[in-house]
Amino acid sequence: MIDLLVSLLRGVPATLLVTFGAFAVGAIAAVPLVLMRRSRWLLLSMPARIYIDVVRGIPPIVWLFIIFFGLGSGVIVLSSYQAAILGMGLVSTAYLAEIYRGGFLALSKGQREASTALGMTRLDTLRYILAPQVLRVSVPPMATFLVSLLKDTTVASTIGVRDVMMYASQQAQGGGGSFMPFIFAALLYIALSIPVVVLARAMDERLRSRGQAK
Repeated sequence: MIDLLVSLLRGVPATLLVTFGAFAVGAIAAVPLVLMRRSRWLLLSMPARIYIDVVRGIPPIVWLFIIFFGLGSGVIVLSSYQAAILGMGLVSTAYLAEIYRGGFLALSKGQREASTALGMTRLDTLRYILAPQVLRVSVPPMATFLVSLLKDTTVASTIGVRDVMMYASQQAQGGGGSFMPFIFAALLYIALSIPVVVLARAMDERLRSRGQAK
């Protein structure tokens, strides 16, 4: 059992690398995407909406195959890790853009009107008034998505990423098809998820307390 656990732990760094790498890509790329989605110009809002709907409608494993075996086998050479982060990052971008949009929708329209009356530019309104509140509202669903992303990264093993799931599969095959490696893998994923949930709650409480203080 100890040997099995040690083997699975070897896949933790790759699992965390893909998870947080993809989340970082999505968190950054979702900002311009949600601004496009909220734009009154159809030339901006329509492509953003199509991207979000298409990406969310296709399983992540399909995107990994398209990027790794399609894009990665052409002019651009991508490692399995790069393809996994890029593929899951594209998926994260779509989901996080919708989370950000939900944060904007939760805000009162009167705040924008008040900032306009005070002579603030749209950029200043976004930066100083809207964005901090959107972040505060978005932290809980972002944490939920991060836990979901951690579980979804199991598909990265199909393109050669040596994560927890790959080591579990290797142990199962070497043990004559035993299911115990997958039980241990499930427990390990739960253990990895707990710190994310705890950190998210702490961030949520801190942001709420800062908002009330202001």
